[in-house]
Amino acid sequence: MENATNADIIHHVQDIQMTRAQNNELKHIDFFSGAGGLSCGLEQAGFKPVFASDIEPVYAETYCSMNTETEFSKGDIRDLRGASILKKLGVKRGDIDLVAGGPPCQGFSINAPIRSLNDQRNHLFKDFLRLADEIFPKLILIENVPGFISLGNGTVIKKVYEVLGEMGYRAEHKILFAAHYGVPQLRFRTIIIASRISSKIVFPEPTHNANGIANFKGGKELCYKIHPLSEKKLQSKPKVWDAISDLPDLIPGKSDGIFNYNGKIVSEYAKQLRKGSEKIYNHSANRLAPINLARLEHIPQGGSWRDIPHELLPAGLKRARRSDHTKRYGRLDPNGLCSTILTKCDPHWGSFFHPYKNRVLSVREAARIQSFPDKYIFKGNLTEQYEQVGNAVPPFMAKSIGKCLAKMITSA
Repeated sequence: MENATNADIIHHVQDIQMTRAQNNELKHIDFFSGAGGLSCGLEQAGFKPVFASDIEPVYAETYCSMNTETEFSKGDIRDLRGASILKKLGVKRGDIDLVAGGPPCQGFSINAPIRSLNDQRNHLFKDFLRLADEIFPKLILIENVPGFISLGNGTVIKKVYEVLGEMGYRAEHKILFAAHYGVPQLRFRTIIIASRISSKIVFPEPTHNANGIANFKGGKELCYKIHPLSEKKLQSKPKVWDAISDLPDLIPGKSDGIFNYNGKIVSEYAKQLRKGSEKIYNHSANRLAPINLARLEHIPQGGSWRDIPHELLPAGLKRARRSDHTKRYGRLDPNGLCSTILTKCDPHWGSFFHPYKNRVLSVREAARIQSFPDKYIFKGNLTEQYEQVGNAVPPFMAKSIGKCLAKMITSA
């Protein structure tokens, strides 16, 4: 590689490692798979999903339609047994490369009305770890919301480490910021990586120059900080308009969600997500109530509920301080990052108004901002489609993590 820069050499080495991973066909299992954002990204990093499980029927329908060769179990994880999974796959304990998953996060979220150890959803991680022990993969990946590490003053994360240690794994965790990996979104996730094959655990370094406020416990200590001297070495931050500018306009409540691509200029980001798709799917949005349309008329790009005349505000926001609820009723800045995509693109929850149109983001626009490829088609009604997109791990983020995991395996 004559005249190659350090970055060229690093990418060349990563490509070689990726090829090795793909040739070896690294196998992974995805519990609490949802619609498959984690599997989608990990597969791009060289991991083949051989088994997946989720309890929600419509999530299962989407996952199976996108992963036709993957064995899937639709039902309660507490009913699964590792020995049965291994037998079905025709492999032995210890053969699987990675067990990954995100136990339900609602009870851990800092946005939850009540965060309690009594929330039964908060104990499903025990069955995830039980199955991981029965399968005994080389690596284990657990993803969740930042609040996962602070629930019960750290009781949950301490228990996870204790159990992983008893299983023979060394573990580390960080809070990763999706925008650092090219996702145009203010989304933080707790990532735990556990290994029984390597003493060195590797997390993906930021590839994009983006910043977000980590206003939660552990944010300052566990999140990557981009040093000013490193900024020029990184790619420009991802932008909302890069993700959605090429998508056609729609009439809320009157679209079947299927469109042809038009002749608009396409960003590099959109080019990546268009690959393999001949049409646009799931490009539908909820209709806004007349009162929200009236409010929206007053909100500029990057603005929020503070720009709405007092007499038009919802009752709760009439009593709010100007420093509260900074993202609610927000119109997106096309050159900025989107709010965390949630299970509803509801303006009362965050900044989900289109930068230029008087409507909320469509399912496909939300999926683009989550970095799902256009060929990924979400099943179910509109509400269920939004839920699947909002609950998912952004594939670009999962891919970056997967590259590190593949490197750990191939270099062990």
